[in-house]
Amino acid sequence: MSHPIVVEEYRGKSLENTHQGIICVLNENKEVIYEKGDINDYVFYRSAMKPLQAIPAFTTDVIEKYKLTTEEAALFTASQRGETYHQEALESLMKKLDLAEDLLVCNPSYPLNEEPKNNYIWEHKPKRRLLHNCSGKHLGFLGYIKEKGYSFTGYEELDHPLQQEILQYVAELSETPKEEIQTAIDGCGVPVHAIPLKNMALSFLKFVKPELVENKQTAEAVRKVGDVMNAHPEIVASHDFICTALLEDPNIIAKGGAQGVYCLSLRKEKISIALKVLSGSELVWPVLVAELLKKINYSNEETIERLLNIRSMEIMNDNGKLVGETKVIL
Repeated sequence: MSHPIVVEEYRGKSLENTHQGIICVLNENKEVIYEKGDINDYVFYRSAMKPLQAIPAFTTDVIEKYKLTTEEAALFTASQRGETYHQEALESLMKKLDLAEDLLVCNPSYPLNEEPKNNYIWEHKPKRRLLHNCSGKHLGFLGYIKEKGYSFTGYEELDHPLQQEILQYVAELSETPKEEIQTAIDGCGVPVHAIPLKNMALSFLKFVKPELVENKQTAEAVRKVGDVMNAHPEIVASHDFICTALLEDPNIIAKGGAQGVYCLSLRKEKISIALKVLSGSELVWPVLVAELLKKINYSNEETIERLLNIRSMEIMNDNGKLVGETKVIL
């Protein structure tokens, strides 16, 4: 088991923090073209699994039947942050699907972003399940369950038909035998799966090369998932977040997960990347992904610049004074 350092942070000239990690980059032939650390280590997808968890809804006509906008459909893949545009889209989605909020098993929450959270508290509004970071995903689950005639009860359990279908999609896209997939419970209460990091990269490769997916219905659903994510980057995360910055580039499909997991794939180059920062830090994602894009000679410099606007290689203090630097080690 190899866990090399991928990021160092210096304050002055002294090393202050190190972040170990695992990185895997695949080409369109599923070949490893870059690796760091043991890419066979098992890693939980966390919210990076959301594009895969959205596939069931996209295999049905639920979007057309309930006249969902692409913005509302993008919520099925989202780690939304509670901005006004998130709240409005969530309310509309729940109304169109004719679902009761108390069906959601995710915990009541305030908006995650600071400004809408402060406004919510200032107005003495209660926490809501609809404001949970994963509520869009759960509404997608419930919409699919409603369409298929499954029971809403226990939809968070692994033995529920929905969760078994998601498990099958993870196995299919990642090319991991179902019996080798490890399962636990995610923060929002539903199953989350762990597979080797290499297979995680392979699953994201399918989003830019859906012809690798044998089942045509699944392949078409995978294509649709990627399209709505690119159509509404701000819905998938929000302004000043790496997912939105990457998805603003129509060539990139990207989704991160808690505890340092990040996955992305490039349409034109047909390359996929999966990484895990073992410290669990999300703060170093922008610089790490920016350097990986530079390493593969990615041509869209504006995308790299957007990432470095979120987190610069320079470390500034509260007064805007340069006090250190970040180094990525690839």
